[in-house]
Amino acid sequence: MKPINTVTGTVGSDQLGTTLMHEHLLVGWAGWELDCKAPRFDRKTALRQAVERLKELKDLGLGTFVDPCPNDIGRDAVFMAEVANASGVNIVCSTGLYKEDLGSTPYMKQRSVEEIADIYATELTQGIGETGIKAGLIKCATSKDRITEYEERCLRAAARASRRTGAPITTHTDEGTMGPEQLNIFESEGVAFSKVIIGHSCGSSDLRYHTGMLDRGCYLGFDRFGLDLLHPDRLRLAALIGLVGIGFEQQLVLSHDSVACWKGKGMPEMDAKTLKLIENWTPTHIFKNIIPALKNAGVPERKITAMMVENPRRYFEA
Repeated sequence: MKPINTVTGTVGSDQLGTTLMHEHLLVGWAGWELDCKAPRFDRKTALRQAVERLKELKDLGLGTFVDPCPNDIGRDAVFMAEVANASGVNIVCSTGLYKEDLGSTPYMKQRSVEEIADIYATELTQGIGETGIKAGLIKCATSKDRITEYEERCLRAAARASRRTGAPITTHTDEGTMGPEQLNIFESEGVAFSKVIIGHSCGSSDLRYHTGMLDRGCYLGFDRFGLDLLHPDRLRLAALIGLVGIGFEQQLVLSHDSVACWKGKGMPEMDAKTLKLIENWTPTHIFKNIIPALKNAGVPERKITAMMVENPRRYFEA
């Protein structure tokens, strides 16, 4: 079995088990530390909350928690390692940069494709800073309805680092847009689509959008369950059940894109009606609600196992 980098060392791909492919323990929007009016970040409390969350997930059968937090929005590999050690859950972290409007910095915007690729490759093979913790995958992101020049550089850097190191790539898309365009960039760089997850594809319920990418051989992330604020779960489920029904279960992975703790201010203040739209935005939602809904719709256990266990393993083995 191929060794996979986790924040506490390598594990065999056969040790991943049931896997949530896109969740976050800690996020801080770029510049959060400049806000003297924001709540003070209490690391001890955040650590306790994150460990409790992972222990609850472990009790539900989770083996691995993939946290693809980009470098520029609060990634903390040491925090992840402490949570992994305390909870007994594998945690895989990423190297990568976020989309331009929320993550870019003047420093990184001046770096070339090769310079960015070198950063990614170093974090995958040598470790993140002085921590010795190695990233296990590469994260990149694009904006709604467009890919900026900076974002394209980051995607090309991800592709080159992937080819150099063998690491897989996972992406962020906005509102179900730009997935095919991301694949076009990866294809031009020679990346095998078996190493690519087009994330947040459940932001669209257009099956032509989904099947067009699936036919090219990539994985799609149905990985924002619980975020009815952005797209209703009933439409995510309808699209997922349809794709599984026509045989694409071996190219789909599931998750929530949940955030356990925030540095600085996280989500904006919401009224009761808006809060209702994220009441299920927790990483237990798939276990407690989505899997039962799939079973009630007639999706067999073997297809659920494919999405939760077999696909993450094959993705990391590719």
